[in-house]
Formats: sequence, C-alpha cells, structure tokens
Amino acid sequence: MKFRTRAFREEPEINFIPLIDVLLVILIFLMVTTTYSRFAELQINLPTAESGKPPDHPAQVDVAVDAKGNYTINKAAVPANNSVALSAALKSAAGEMKDPVVVINADANAAHQSVVRVMEAAQQAGLAKITFTTQAPRK
Repeated sequence: MKFRTRAFREEPEINFIPLIDVLLVILIFLMVTTTYSRFAELQINLPTAESGKPPDHPAQVDVAVDAKGNYTINKAAVPANNSVALSAALKSAAGEMKDPVVVINADANAAHQSVVRVMEAAQQAGLAKITFTTQAPRK
C-alpha cells in the first residue's frame, strides 16, 4: 500500500483590501449625503399674562422713539443723537426718583439702533430697569 504524502496545502487567507474599499465608499457616501445644520436661534419661553392692565410704576421715565429716530423723554423733546447726551437727559429726568423704570415706547418702524442707543444711555445713567411697551394686535 502506497500512502500518498500529503501535499502542502495553503491556508486560506481573507483579503481585507476589498472590504476596506467598500467601507470607504460607504463612509464617503454618508459624509456627502449628511446635512449639517447649525441653529443660531434662542429658545425662549415667554411668560403669559391674563391681566389687561399693566402695573403702575410711580417712578418711571418714559422715553419715546419715533420712526425718524427723534427722542422724547417724559413728553419733552430731546435733541440728542448720541448715548452720552441721552444719558445726561435720562439722569436729569430721573432726578431724585428711587430706582426708576425706563419705559421705552418705540415706533414699529424705528431703527433698531435708536432703541439700542436708549438702552445704552440708560445703562450709562445707572438706570438698570428697562421695559418696553407694546400694543395688543387688533382683531
């Protein structure tokens, strides 16, 4: 009896190169089709009020801003167009009031810069409480 000698058999190999190619194609496909969104907005929960009458502020300074950027403080015209002059006018209008509230009445078409200028002047004058007035929408 003649036994055959076992022929040298190669061990099977798993070739990972095609697998890597397929994974890279899938990765590129996912990177191209994915949308990256950046949300630059504030999530604000505004309070609601059932009352129609606003609270009384006995110590308040009323500032009105019209559409052209003119200012009035306590119904007196102020010929100021910078925050330093507005700050001085707000200080004199506040006088000896204890912790007054600055109430800003701005026209709907007033420039944003005009309203920010009033807020900056109030900060320079040391008036920390600021509020805005609005009107209810007509039904």
